[in-house]
Amino acid sequence: MTLLTPDICVIGAGSGGLSVAAAAAAFGVPVVLIERGKMGGDCLNYGCVPSKALIAAGKQAHLMGNGAAFGIAPAEAEVNFRQVMQHVEATIAAIAPNDSVERFTALGVQVIQEEARFKDARTVTAGDYEIRARRFVIATGSSPLVPPIPGLEDVPFLTNDTIFSQTRRPSHLIIIGGGPIGMELAQAHRRLGCKVTVVEALSALGKDDPELTAFALARIREEGVTVLEHTKVTQVSKRGRTGVRVHIEDADGARTTDGSHLLIAAGRTPNIEALDLDRAGITHDRRGITVSDKLRTKNRRVYAIGDVAGGLQFTHVAGYHAGLVVRALLFRLNARENRTIIPWATYTDPEIAHVGLSEEEARKHHRRISILRWPYSENDRAQTERKTEGLIKLVTDRKGRILGASIAGANASEMISFWALAISQKLGVRDVAGYIAPYPTMTEIGKRAAITYFTETTRKPLVRALVRFLRRFG
Repeated sequence: MTLLTPDICVIGAGSGGLSVAAAAAAFGVPVVLIERGKMGGDCLNYGCVPSKALIAAGKQAHLMGNGAAFGIAPAEAEVNFRQVMQHVEATIAAIAPNDSVERFTALGVQVIQEEARFKDARTVTAGDYEIRARRFVIATGSSPLVPPIPGLEDVPFLTNDTIFSQTRRPSHLIIIGGGPIGMELAQAHRRLGCKVTVVEALSALGKDDPELTAFALARIREEGVTVLEHTKVTQVSKRGRTGVRVHIEDADGARTTDGSHLLIAAGRTPNIEALDLDRAGITHDRRGITVSDKLRTKNRRVYAIGDVAGGLQFTHVAGYHAGLVVRALLFRLNARENRTIIPWATYTDPEIAHVGLSEEEARKHHRRISILRWPYSENDRAQTERKTEGLIKLVTDRKGRILGASIAGANASEMISFWALAISQKLGVRDVAGYIAPYPTMTEIGKRAAITYFTETTRKPLVRALVRFLRRFG
């Protein structure tokens, strides 16, 4: 057993772990990076990158059949599913060198491709190595949650780990789970010629504002995806040699639906089972590792970041966490997580994006709020592109400070960055109303929404001034 004594040991080579390792190496700090699977983690290999590549292919096929509004005759897309998946693979391959063992070795990081386990509170073993570091950073991410559905163990099923390796187009894809992953893949596969059914126990896209999700769900259903909400899966079974039968139950009773392929998209579970966290005195539960707002575990030598830390499960959150930990480890700065400044997006068409407090959350924490809206249909650029579905919704406090922003519509994932900056810098509607947006752009909807704040408030100072005048001179 070879003993290594680096300053920092990072477990997991996904977005967060790679960021910590690269930053430490850039400042000349000895760092060991341990990864049992593929470099780049879930995002590069099974998540963000392949799913967005597949969504892009679906969007291209969809555009070909929807040109009539522009005077362009619709053309039926001829989809070669194998070549679509080759596009997905090529996209991963183009990005992979940035996350490779060779690149990080060249940066000065010692990469160990083995499974990591804690031996005690200050030691990790990985293959033939024993690592005793000053600080450890756990960035092992999460994996698809497979729910305990009767019969599932006897039926072949897909998750986001395996669906991108399919080279034959599913004739009927049944998706269990109507969250962001399920709905994104449902729409993409439908646009590529698959019949798709989504079964969701609660409300589809239920973690977002229903006022906004209504736009996406309406479009997805209009395109031919069957979305069954408030529907319980009671059992699954084989149908024929390769098919699947899903037994469901809703308010109308029990029935079955048959498909060619089954995709499980029912959430994520943290990758902690192999770490032997108890040996290191690290507290954890089914949601992940318990951390403070500084991302420190009960074992003060150990930090946890990204999905495994039990909070928001997004690649950019892991990157944000990595930045906080780097500041703490390298510069002794008192960096704390602030979840109210973290944006997220769902890449359906139309897209949904959000940052800050929702209307419901704001009402719990503030006595008086304002809700400001502006529709895409009142935006000139949206009219030119025939993308008029959607709206922006701003939440402000009584002084006009922006508490939250939500967008449903074209380019929502791009436009939310502006509002993430506004909230992180504690800007108000006056700041937004005062900036100049180029014309015509869809970003103008935000400024127009901000201006509506003043139509609600301009009369109030006049009323107060009149009352003061009457009291003094009346």
